[in-house]
Amino acid sequence: MADEKTKVMRMAAPKKKILFVVMDGLGDRGCKALGGKTPLEHTSTPNLDWFAANGSSGIMDIIAPGVGPGSDTAHLSLLGYDPHKVYTGRGPFEAAGIGLIGKRGDVAFRCNFSTVNDKFDVVDRRAGRVKSPETTELIKALSGIVIDGIEVLVKEGTEHRAALLLRGKGLDPDVTDTDPHDVAKVLTSKGRTKGAELTASVVNKFVRLSYEKMKDHPVNVERRKKGLPEANILLTRGAGSFPDILPFTEKNKMSAACVAGVGMIKGICGICGLDVIDVPNECTGGLDTNMIKKADTALNALKKYDFVLMNVKAPDLSGHDGKAEEKCSTIKKLDEMAGHLRKNLTNDVVIAFTADHCTPCEIGDHTGDPVPLTVYTESIVSDAAVKFSESGCAVGRIGRIRGHDLLQICLDLANRSEKFGA
Repeated sequence: MADEKTKVMRMAAPKKKILFVVMDGLGDRGCKALGGKTPLEHTSTPNLDWFAANGSSGIMDIIAPGVGPGSDTAHLSLLGYDPHKVYTGRGPFEAAGIGLIGKRGDVAFRCNFSTVNDKFDVVDRRAGRVKSPETTELIKALSGIVIDGIEVLVKEGTEHRAALLLRGKGLDPDVTDTDPHDVAKVLTSKGRTKGAELTASVVNKFVRLSYEKMKDHPVNVERRKKGLPEANILLTRGAGSFPDILPFTEKNKMSAACVAGVGMIKGICGICGLDVIDVPNECTGGLDTNMIKKADTALNALKKYDFVLMNVKAPDLSGHDGKAEEKCSTIKKLDEMAGHLRKNLTNDVVIAFTADHCTPCEIGDHTGDPVPLTVYTESIVSDAAVKFSESGCAVGRIGRIRGHDLLQICLDLANRSEKFGA
């Protein structure tokens, strides 16, 4: 009878909703400028600490120990997918996130508006973080292009980012980047296989054409007058074909949505079958983003959806720029957002605070360090963690897990997991 009673109670347990708060690039290493502490360790975060003290914590290798993930593969893992099986390159996700929806045979790329001199040496990979409306005007100069019978579609993204989509017969994504990922000479794209030679040729012609069409554009004439870096070329990277992914909603049997300001994150979630929620204009994906309004958007989404992923890009920007103090200031805003969530969350929500990767200020790029993780819901078993940080979360009962484990842990806490076996 006891077993039967337990079974009935389990079946009757109300299902909870799930909110992932992904603080992009939040993890770090010890910074000299902060006395050897990470920005999280250095910054007072009473609200995040409350969740750590009252929840269960741990650290998480998003892909695997020592593997530095991109934001694309990281989010796939956080959504419960195996990136090794479904990842086809970042370009398709970037393109989908800003409205360039591809189909079978299309090849997509991530792009940066960059600054080069007349010798094609890269002076600034981000063109001074140029953004709309300037990028919108520059893109107009690249509309209606056809190269060797291949249709070329381009669209601006957040700040200096853009996406390129190639459509036509004979395309293959197995090509190298033209973006040198450093202050160096623009690279020539090459096909890694004979079948990709057409794609590489089209890419190289497009990159040079972008320079010719943008170098003397009125936008850049004005930027020269102001002493600003010119956005005079588009550099490509992350080529990929559009993937075939089992929708998240079908895979996990629950409705799902995404709240993000960055096109690539929207693209990943959209391709995975999550509804992409429009965010207020103040939610920019940049350092100036309004985190409280983004949190409110996520809270409103939870009224309709079972699962919501909210991405906050800002800490990643400070990490890439090597600005430890700026990252600390961003963390204070994140903590205020956590406080707002704490006041407004209902008891039927499982909330997870984490990052998609580390972006250490002294490295300026993604690394394979584990990220901090705290999960909270009513009646969860708390542990020894009292500080939300890399070291603080490491003492928690969740221990050290991989990114794709997080969703299953939260599904179980939300009374949504299925029993394995009889």
